[in-house]
Amino acid sequence: MILWLTGLPGSGKSTLASGLEQRLRQQGTPCYVLDGDVVRKGLSSDLGFSPKDRSENIRRIGEVAALFADAGLIVITAFISPYRADRARARTAGGAFFHEIYIKAPVEVCEVRDPKGHYRRARAGELAEFTGVSAPYEAPEAADLVIETNKETVEESLDRLMNYVRARLTAG
Repeated sequence: MILWLTGLPGSGKSTLASGLEQRLRQQGTPCYVLDGDVVRKGLSSDLGFSPKDRSENIRRIGEVAALFADAGLIVITAFISPYRADRARARTAGGAFFHEIYIKAPVEVCEVRDPKGHYRRARAGELAEFTGVSAPYEAPEAADLVIETNKETVEESLDRLMNYVRARLTAG
């Protein structure tokens, strides 16, 4: 299974990915988190943040996630993945394993959270091509699950994710 968490910076993707990983590991379910910051330091260290580089980054991640899922892991990805076409390409790579999870929060909420200070820097003109400020985010049109992190607690969001995973694992 590939759980592709997508959403604006600060929407809660990494928080939910690591929380879900903890819960799955506690029950003995093999899983792995592919996080944007980690992947950018290794697999995609040669890429910038232009639209072309963002697309290539997501293509690489989609291929890696498909390999991990084929090996029997639940793969949890936490990437902005701002373009629908790139997420569609990742869905094609992942096939039946792929589940698009939209971690939805208004940009105003994400800016208040701003865990890394990126929105502030982008508004000050220090960061070019920042999603939600100077670069677009194309919200999913038909996500498999939508979690609105501004309307529920982290625990409630994690419960919904776990219920989603359990339902798919028992369905076969």
